[in-house]
Amino acid sequence: MAVFADEAEVYEYLGGVFRLGLQDPELVAALQPSGVVLRITYTGPDAVVTVDLPNAELHTGAGAGPDPNIELFMTADTGNRFWLGKVVLPVALAKGDVRAKGPVSKLLKLLPLAKQLFEPYRRRLEAEGREDLLKA
Repeated sequence: MAVFADEAEVYEYLGGVFRLGLQDPELVAALQPSGVVLRITYTGPDAVVTVDLPNAELHTGAGAGPDPNIELFMTADTGNRFWLGKVVLPVALAKGDVRAKGPVSKLLKLLPLAKQLFEPYRRRLEAEGREDLLKA
């Protein structure tokens, strides 16, 4: 069974981690030069998050935001587990748990920066009593 109840929860938590990152001026300054516009299409429940790193913008919903140059496809559960530090993206790509389109090597270079958000994501789940998400 999926850990997220509905699309709104995916946007609240998985979109929320990007919102948090975009509020950090140092992180934004490090990410903007990458030129990456990342679209993540989640299933179970279905949701789409587009992160425009050059413009430091987050868009939620299918068809929202600019056209991506990198796309990832995964279950929302896999997205949750990634932000908990339980999914190694290169391994997940190799196993087919995550599918990708575009220059994934550019995205992989940004992983060390993304890891800075693992602990804040975990703390938010703990603060909100979301044991269901923490144990996923």
